[in-house]
Order: sequence, then structure tokens, then C-alpha cells
Amino acid sequence: MKKMQVWTAVLILALAGSGRALAEDGPQESRDAIALFLQADPGLQEFLKSSVGYAVFPAVTKGAIGIGAAHGGGCVYERGALVGTTSLTQVTIGLALGGQSFAEVIFFQTPEALDSFKKSELTLSAQVSAVASSSGASDNAKYQLGVAVFTLARSGLMFEASVGGQKFKFEPVAVVPAAGQTVRPMAK
Repeated sequence: MKKMQVWTAVLILALAGSGRALAEDGPQESRDAIALFLQADPGLQEFLKSSVGYAVFPAVTKGAIGIGAAHGGGCVYERGALVGTTSLTQVTIGLALGGQSFAEVIFFQTPEALDSFKKSELTLSAQVSAVASSSGASDNAKYQLGVAVFTLARSGLMFEASVGGQKFKFEPVAVVPAAGQTVRPMAK
């Protein structure tokens, strides 16, 4: 058992390092990920138009040997404008083996749901299920607790029957005003 805990700790540290690098150069990767989601399911355009905002994680890396961990970085958009960077951390317990990479996008239906995310208060658990993006998947997708979550497999293979949750951290971006513009400070 001790050996499994050591390997899980090593896995979590490795995944945490991979997500930080992505958050630093994330806007282009985030735009590319959204394009992939729209290619897989053009119906997601409705979520982009109607949501208050969204968080996109272009590459979440996940691995498990009994205990699983996932980590990724991304960007947060409000009304189409980049407002911050974010990181996702997930820990699962149960029957799991393998590794995979996937993209994830979380749409926020209300300003309250987005504000909760920006305050790093949002935790997704079993009550909010992700929809695997494929042609037409968005047709039946509904907001749950003010969020709609879509995932898109990128690589790897994971066998899993586990329970866990995702936790997020939000960092606002620094806004540099153009000449003659006034910019309100972003609340954290």
C-alpha cells in the first residue's frame, strides 16, 4: 500500500507540473481546443453564444493505478473576453488503471456560476456529469447547477470505475488599458 501512495504522489507532482506550463501560453491552445470541440460538435456554438462565460482546458493529463489524479491548465473567458487563467486538479479513488489526455470546456449559464468559479469555490463532483463531445452531443446537454461540462478525448486509454471530484483555481489576467481607456480593476 505504501508503494502505491508513493507512485500516486509522484504522478500528482508530474501532472501538476504539466498544467502550469500550459497556463502560461494558454490563449492560443484554448482557441485551438474550442475549434476542435466545434469540429466534433457544431452545436456547441449555441453554448458559446448563450453562456455568460466558459473555461477551457486544452490538455488535461490523467493517470491512475487504483488512485487517480488529473491536472491541466487553461483560460477563462467572460462574454468572449479573456479574463483569467485556471488550473484543474482531480483526484479519484476506486478501480482505475491507465493514462489519458483530454480537453474540457465548462460553460457557465449565470453570472453567479461564473463568479463562483472565479472565486475558486466551484468543485465539480458526481452530481455534475461531463458530456463526451461528439456530433450532436450538445443537442441533449443541459446545464446542471449553472454549468455544462464537455470533454474531448485526445489520447491514451483509461479503465475506470471510480469516484472523485475536480477542483479549480482561477487567476485574473492583468489588463493593460489602451491610450484614453479606463479599465475597472478585476475582483478576485
